[in-house]
Amino acid sequence: MAETSETRYRVGGMDCAACASKIDTAVRRVAGVADVSVSVMAGTMTVRHDGSSDLQAIEQKVTGLGYSVSPFAGSAAPAHERNSHDHHDHDHGDHAGHDHEGHDHAGHDHDHAGHDHDHAAHGETEIEGLHGHDHGPMTGPWWQSRKGRLTILSGTALVAAYAIGHLVPSIASYAFIIAMLVGLVPIARRAVMAALSGTPFSIEMLMTIAAVGAVVINAGEEAATVVFLFLVGELLEGVAAGKARESIQSLTALVPKNALLEDNGQTREVPAESLAVGAIIMVRPGDRISADGIIVSGQSAIDEAPVTGESTPVRKGVDAVVFAGTVNGDAVLRVCVTAAAADNTIARVVKLVEEAQESKAPMERFIDRFSRYYTPGVVVVAALVAVVPPLLFGGSWSEWVYKGLAILLIGCPCALVISTPAAIAASLSAGARRGLLMKGGAVLETLGKVTMVAFDKTGTLTEGKPQVTDIVSFGLSEAQALSRAAVLEQGSSHPLALAILNRAKADSVPVPPAFELEALPGKGVSGKVGGETLDLLSPSAARERGALDGDKDVRIAVLNDEGKSVSVLLVNGVAAGLIGMRDEPREDAKAGLSTLKSAGVKAMMLTGDNKRTAAAVAGMLGIDWRGEMMPEDKQRVVGELKRQGFIVAKVGDGINDAPALAAADIGIAMGGGTDVALETADAAVLHGRVGDVARMIELSKRTMRNILQNITIALGLKAVFLVTTIAGITGLWPAILADTGATVLVTINALRLLRVRG
Repeated sequence: MAETSETRYRVGGMDCAACASKIDTAVRRVAGVADVSVSVMAGTMTVRHDGSSDLQAIEQKVTGLGYSVSPFAGSAAPAHERNSHDHHDHDHGDHAGHDHEGHDHAGHDHDHAGHDHDHAAHGETEIEGLHGHDHGPMTGPWWQSRKGRLTILSGTALVAAYAIGHLVPSIASYAFIIAMLVGLVPIARRAVMAALSGTPFSIEMLMTIAAVGAVVINAGEEAATVVFLFLVGELLEGVAAGKARESIQSLTALVPKNALLEDNGQTREVPAESLAVGAIIMVRPGDRISADGIIVSGQSAIDEAPVTGESTPVRKGVDAVVFAGTVNGDAVLRVCVTAAAADNTIARVVKLVEEAQESKAPMERFIDRFSRYYTPGVVVVAALVAVVPPLLFGGSWSEWVYKGLAILLIGCPCALVISTPAAIAASLSAGARRGLLMKGGAVLETLGKVTMVAFDKTGTLTEGKPQVTDIVSFGLSEAQALSRAAVLEQGSSHPLALAILNRAKADSVPVPPAFELEALPGKGVSGKVGGETLDLLSPSAARERGALDGDKDVRIAVLNDEGKSVSVLLVNGVAAGLIGMRDEPREDAKAGLSTLKSAGVKAMMLTGDNKRTAAAVAGMLGIDWRGEMMPEDKQRVVGELKRQGFIVAKVGDGINDAPALAAADIGIAMGGGTDVALETADAAVLHGRVGDVARMIELSKRTMRNILQNITIALGLKAVFLVTTIAGITGLWPAILADTGATVLVTINALRLLRVRG
């Protein structure tokens, strides 16, 4: 089998789905190309090919259609190789490319503009105004963009034609024809290029036929007006598409360009992109953190709102993880860098969202197929309207040809085709800004249909770290019992030991040094301090020593029934206290689950923990549960739920949950930044909040509602104008307004999704 390679390109100048489909159709015709995916909103194209393809031919096809194209650096690794590499590796390679090109987006765009002028100067295939659509996210004011200049020129010509028509009425018709040609020549040229590349029914072609036809039936004034309105509409589309694109790219702008690097006791300013993993950077109060990392010294409140949307600053100290782009509050921090610029959380989020926008939702595929038949269908209807009444019923040729031409303009599928991708791109961006990552339109569409969410327990519904919940003391104060237990646990990294030490620290209990500390495998620890012999043992080990009586056994049983682990403290061989510990539910778990319930979604907890612990935690959260499950059991339960007719989302921290995540309709990974199991999961909640799962489902439902509104706007406006045109109420220029107006309305409606609630 021939190996397939994958090459990614940045494509400048797309702003509606018709652009993407033209490029898609053209590139698929190149020999050796297996698959093409184009994202209008991200301005990217990924081509899978067998290696025999002439990459230059691909680039020429795209520039021939009037777009600028440049490959991402290092993106042409053979697909099988890329997939076999460890994920980070491929991520890094890809990103490096992404970073050089896309990091300073504004810069990159000027760059494109420069690159285009260059072409124009050499008189190559890039012709002034040849872009069907404007360079996408517009840098600088719209009137400096090429599309803007062409629109102004066309408008000026139209005004001049009106003036000449008033002064010298005899040559008015010629003045309007010239005004029309100013705007129409670039449009017609693109129409021909698209037709040669396999898209005969492009909006440009419909526009060209309508304008030329209008001149033939002596409606030159209207033809010139329609061409101008068409250009205005496209300019508005360009501005709207640019807005959608900026939303996700503004995330990249959050990461500061420079960092203060510590080097031999000195700090110096270096570009953030040059930071290596392991470098120590200094972050002053009020500065944005320039890389993902771990705090080495200092403690500060960190404002994560830009990245996570979390409004209250989070206090973080030594060993806490910090993200690039977040703002340091009140103290100097020293941070050890854990990810290169190309691999930091924000860069990965941006890259994932760009790739997600290339994968189409089922709804989008359906509309693409529909529009493939819709436009030729409209052309046939327009031809029949123009020809049948005059031929069969003696109607006036000029009147019916005029109506036919107006129907041609109504037939453009732009608004319909962009109704879905615009909404999906906006909501993928809106999600990413709140730490909700979804890999593509299909995932976004399915999320809204989820009826059952299966949660992992440890680290998903609970904190993943045991905490001391109960201190029962016999003859000592609670603080004395805790102090003695902490003495024995010094230096241990066992989760239960850390729970005791953290509680001692939180309660400011003194922890004197111990002597002759000794670990008793499978039983506990013992040591001496201040003349006392101390032991911290499991209940069974304490029973062997005869240190427990019936009363204490009852207390232990009660704690065990609440799902708590118990350690028994002995002082000189006598039981002096019990310490109960449990992995407590996350603060937001209960609220998050009730949000799901109110949205009509059921929830269940699947855990490997023993049934007592599972029942206790599930009881606190009010959720169904299954305990003592191996990874394959979780996978089996997910399968059973699906057979019962549920659409299942599985939420887990990704490691032992991989089989179940893969088996569910939607796998959602929980957890911070880089260690998210993004490979197996379809979606990820970067901030590990249970409530975010409900937010993701809500975002999906809002998106699907938005798409239905968009389709209604697009088809509704067309239907109204179709009827009024045939009835002779509206003519050519209301028809073009109906088309571009619908496209602009649909795009603006989709952009409402960017205004994230909550």
